[in-house]
Amino acid sequence: MAARTAHPPPPADTPVADTPVVGNPVADVATLSFEEALAELERIVRALEGGQQKLEDAIGAYERGAKLKAHCEAKLAEAEQRVQAIVAGADGSLSLRSAE
Repeated sequence: MAARTAHPPPPADTPVADTPVVGNPVADVATLSFEEALAELERIVRALEGGQQKLEDAIGAYERGAKLKAHCEAKLAEAEQRVQAIVAGADGSLSLRSAE
């Protein structure tokens, strides 16, 4: 897995349109951790709720937000499967159940 350079998120009041996105925004979503995607989604929601964006910028932000939401849901489902795979033995030990 390639190392990512952590960039601090922009301040909460930074409009999404001013938030730099490196490369193809659609492809970048897949590279984000759950926490990174959720933070960006929260910024997008705040910006959309603020109602200060141009219509085209708001539509683009909404579309990216939908992709981020789906990414977060997939990451959560993956984590849930991993947690459900943990099995407690009769002696109290924990082991992993093989994926089905």
